[in-house]
Amino acid sequence: MDESQFPPIERLEQMPLPALLAAASAMRDRGHGRLISYSRKVFIPLTRLCRDVCHYCTFATRPHASRPAFLSPEEVLAIAKAGAAAGCTEALFTLGDKPELRYRAAREALAALGHETTIGYLRDMCALVLRETGLLPHANPGVMTREEIAALREVTASQGIMLESTSTRLCEPGGVHYGSPDKQPAVRLETIRLAGELRVPFTTGILIGIGETRAERLEALVAIRDLHARYGHIQEVIVQNFRAKPDTRRADAPEPDLDDLLWTIAVARLVLGPDMNLQAPPNLSPGVYQRLVAAGLNDWGGVSPVTPDHVNPEAPWPAIAELAQRTAETGKVLVNRLPVYPAWVRNPDTWLAPEVATRVRRMSDAEGFARDDDWAPGTLEPPPPAPVLLPAVDGELRRSVARAEAGERLGTEEIVRLFAARDADYRHVIAAADALRRATSGEVVRYVVNRNINYTNICYFRCRFCAFSKGRTHDDLRGAPYDLALEEVSRRTAEAWARGATEVCLQGGIHPDYTGETYVAICRAIKAAVPDMHIHAFSPLEVTQGAATLGLSLSDFLARLKAEGLGTLPGTAAEILDDEVRAIICPDKVNTAQWLEVVRAAHALGLRTTSTIMYGHVETPLSWARHLLALRDLQAETGGFTEFVPLPFVHMEAPIYRHGRARRGPTFREAVLMHAVGRLVLHPHITNIQTSWVKMGPAGAAICLQSGANDLGGTLMNESISRAAGTQHGQEFPPAEMEALIRSIGRTPRQRDTLYRPVPEERRTTSFAATELAPIILTPPRKRAVETV
Repeated sequence: MDESQFPPIERLEQMPLPALLAAASAMRDRGHGRLISYSRKVFIPLTRLCRDVCHYCTFATRPHASRPAFLSPEEVLAIAKAGAAAGCTEALFTLGDKPELRYRAAREALAALGHETTIGYLRDMCALVLRETGLLPHANPGVMTREEIAALREVTASQGIMLESTSTRLCEPGGVHYGSPDKQPAVRLETIRLAGELRVPFTTGILIGIGETRAERLEALVAIRDLHARYGHIQEVIVQNFRAKPDTRRADAPEPDLDDLLWTIAVARLVLGPDMNLQAPPNLSPGVYQRLVAAGLNDWGGVSPVTPDHVNPEAPWPAIAELAQRTAETGKVLVNRLPVYPAWVRNPDTWLAPEVATRVRRMSDAEGFARDDDWAPGTLEPPPPAPVLLPAVDGELRRSVARAEAGERLGTEEIVRLFAARDADYRHVIAAADALRRATSGEVVRYVVNRNINYTNICYFRCRFCAFSKGRTHDDLRGAPYDLALEEVSRRTAEAWARGATEVCLQGGIHPDYTGETYVAICRAIKAAVPDMHIHAFSPLEVTQGAATLGLSLSDFLARLKAEGLGTLPGTAAEILDDEVRAIICPDKVNTAQWLEVVRAAHALGLRTTSTIMYGHVETPLSWARHLLALRDLQAETGGFTEFVPLPFVHMEAPIYRHGRARRGPTFREAVLMHAVGRLVLHPHITNIQTSWVKMGPAGAAICLQSGANDLGGTLMNESISRAAGTQHGQEFPPAEMEALIRSIGRTPRQRDTLYRPVPEERRTTSFAATELAPIILTPPRKRAVETV
């Protein structure tokens, strides 16, 4: 059913259940695709005292001399540490509402803990857990004032209060909320409204089967919808079914049947729309997961591998592996999220306090879900492969892959969908990319024997991801500033040739004293030392700066470099070809149009270039899609790119990460997908996909070579930029080791030159007999006079 054909909300009660379910399920799929999320949490019942007396609740208790009124800080921390050890990301604080207003025991216990209010103690415990364990607190303390919500915002990722119902009847004598002042709908709606004003990611929901009518459920859902439309802060809505519990006033009350629960989930989806996160706790409806999913939910809520559901202790959590299997049986993929949902994760400066935002960035992937592994670029071993649970590949994804295999240009939404592939969809994407690699370049894996020469690490640009560049005189991060003498550049070139290299790759910082003549002089020095050495040098940033200093056009300056021996250009400084991202990570660098202009000018002169992407920091898959399409379109125009090189962000020493403003690089799944999706999207225009052993590691590079990549890059000899950022991988990957790695995956190694041509046998033989490198000389900074370079 089309959304425009929905009957008015008041008529939803009359719609047949099958029609409701079908409409709700289709709407959910438009908003969430194949994903069903959950939060891996630990449950911390800070206090079970409460001033309210809800007639269905067994969580709230009365003070008793045999048990403390509140968990101690030590007890809170012990629970949180157990959760962290079990891989949880959320610390769910659940507690009674302001017990100090009813019980002297609560007031005395709080005083002994150094607090006047439960909310004050809760704030300190959230801060303790955040600081000591890294878990992200989610707080459910009941009705709050503006000041209390604001105070908790500093130390929580999200907050919540169940609206339960907007029916004031339930607060009258005989109603389940009679005697519970905090259950008045108006005060609960005001708490939700205040959270919106304060920009707090918020959870709410309804409790069904407590005496309300279906019309009253709809009224509550509309109230939630309207508050969210005004403030945009309600990140999830829970539909919770009443469960009768012994020793309560409603012990013998009937529970909602399954059809009633399904009806409520479906109408909640139709009222709240495709993008809302709609949740129903799985432990309250065991054995009917497929029917709940069919009703339109997209989230199972918090599931704990450590602690019970203290609110519903009779209902154990499902094991996460079982939940994943049952979810897959519905045709969906279970994905772990943080207590703050992806849409809010992607805008942390708006929705989160600074310390919390830093934690969230470091725990999230590019889509905003929880990272699904502990791997990061530059670390040693990739994670084990995830099991495949889905019985079939998504039809739309399969069609997009087929279009890419046929050489068609995909749209940005299709590419974003490919990057979101998980489970069987992920396996399909990488298998298709590997088959396309096989059809395009066969079973040969190529590599080049080269040497990196970074001629200076002094740079007046302030790229926020760069741990390599230095100021003129200060030591920071790794190593002191240097500015290589031309004699050292020549010496390294000659040494590289003697060790079998065919290429020197030169890049460096943008030194304030450098002009275009500096780059010309470097080319001359190399050609004087080794006339046959291929010079692969100068990114579009250096070209732009060099041309500007000489007052030349880009084409004239590139022509001069080519005349002095420049052979090709590295396609670095591209980072992410999306100016929204560049404004964050490199605001003073060339923009997207300028980068493309330099590369287009180089290609017009017959100077070929590589193409790169540096990903895994602040950008999203939409930025990846835009980047790949920019490369594809330029290659279709010029044909000048030799290869595409994904460069995952190495976070360890990067300033933007150290300042809490970036993720920890891509996850391993995302890194492999960048190679696979790159192969598919760039086909048939860019035929070589290179994987970086420096950043992926040899084992990770081997997996990428089986996921669409066909090139292992260069042996390097000296690698400075990634090492400065914190990678643990070595500075050289000798030919014998490269070829052993290639043969270990059943492929044939072949040395190439920069332009993918075979190398003379003399070069190959020499490379296998290379002697140890002499110590490098890092010439200290000095004033460069233009006339002496």
